[in-house]
Amino acid sequence: KSYLYPYPYKEITESYAAAYRVDSSLVASVIMNESKFKNDVHSHRGAIGLMQLMPETARWIAGQLEDPDFSLEKLHEPDTNIRYGTWYLSSLKKEFAGNEVLMLAAYNAGRGNVHEWMDTYGWSLDFSAVDEIPYDETRAYVASVLKNKKKYEALY
Repeated sequence: KSYLYPYPYKEITESYAAAYRVDSSLVASVIMNESKFKNDVHSHRGAIGLMQLMPETARWIAGQLEDPDFSLEKLHEPDTNIRYGTWYLSSLKKEFAGNEVLMLAAYNAGRGNVHEWMDTYGWSLDFSAVDEIPYDETRAYVASVLKNKKKYEALY
């Protein structure tokens, strides 16, 4: 089954996951869902690389990490993309008290949308009802990442 769930860049992923205290299976699953581990991909919305980072998010992350060498071109490098994406997941983990459903919804739809949904629908930080996420794409994304995370945990 591992051929269905490839894990290139495993060392980079595990290294940054450990550094930023994020589950490496979650990071691998995000990469699988975002890019199928292809580092040269661009989304129709402009997201770049393995973890499909939006340029403005990546610039903000570069500022947070005080990375003076940042350029959008560097987002095609697995090390930079995984470092930034994993750091971003870590920041979402802190913001949403470790709640993976909310973290992943924010990774996909933006943290502002998730805070709005929390206010509108009265969600707390222990929210877990994936099927109540109002955006179809985000609902499917969160469900897929969580399902694949289980596969990565079992295989690796």
